[in-house]
Amino acid sequence: MLAKKDVKYFQVAQGVWGMRLLFVNVYMIANRRGAGKGWVLVDTGTKGSEDKIIAMAEAIFGPGTRPAAIILTHGHSDHSGSLLELLKVWNVAVYAHHLEAPYLTGKSSYPPADPQTGGGLMSLASVLFSTKPINIRRNLVEIDMYDGIPELPEWKVIHTPGHTPGHISLFMPLNTTLIAGDAFTTTQAESAWHLAFYKKKVSGPPKYITSDWIAAAKSVRKLAALQPRIAATGHGPVMRGRELATELNFLANRFEEIAVPKQGRYVGHAAVSDENGVRYIPPVISNKRTKAALAIAAALVGFLVVSKATKLW
Repeated sequence: MLAKKDVKYFQVAQGVWGMRLLFVNVYMIANRRGAGKGWVLVDTGTKGSEDKIIAMAEAIFGPGTRPAAIILTHGHSDHSGSLLELLKVWNVAVYAHHLEAPYLTGKSSYPPADPQTGGGLMSLASVLFSTKPINIRRNLVEIDMYDGIPELPEWKVIHTPGHTPGHISLFMPLNTTLIAGDAFTTTQAESAWHLAFYKKKVSGPPKYITSDWIAAAKSVRKLAALQPRIAATGHGPVMRGRELATELNFLANRFEEIAVPKQGRYVGHAAVSDENGVRYIPPVISNKRTKAALAIAAALVGFLVVSKATKLW
């Protein structure tokens, strides 16, 4: 277990904290009322993050603490990577939208990443990203979208598909705090440079792993209409106030122009899925030169990310 002095986390809002794990964020929310005034974990980061998450929890809530539940904004491997290990320590309910269930019960893989969307080295490196399912059937609880999550009574659950079919965001009306997952990001997720140095910029969902751009646009506009004063996302720093409002409204108003990639297998043809998982994946157009470039870029990004991680984290 990490010592408290080695645990680095940040305040999002009253009763909400976050931690950056390589290039992805996880969050902890303390209940203000109900559910025994416990706390919940939102997302679980990449594989191998469990010790840092447990150390963060104990630094905030005390030794031996455990969440009342875990909530997944979606099941991509950078958001569910340490879930299986955490459940060995915290045998608690895991809440997710019912359209995410196939990817959390071993039924279906996600649509493959699309490294040809452009935007930076992370897009090219996405050929390395796992889209395979995990199986947490025993702990999985499908979210009742009418009643919300009992362990988090003050927060609204909002279905924000596009990045994945069952992607959700969490919103606290009292102080208009939004946890957006990957519905939008606060950095350019396609850029290894932006991710490594935490460059602040409201952007669309990660281009290389978003499979329905029409749904993604509707989700961003739905969240912008809430007029959040604080936004915490899966990738990037917390944004607040006028800066957030200006950039999020700009993204919502010009989503097709600035967020949708100019090319890619899901541009114009979304992947089709249902409660059983993926039903249709658009074909990819590729050639030997493209494949060679992707392989070289993936190797380079892997080296850069590891090198940066060993220096900063």
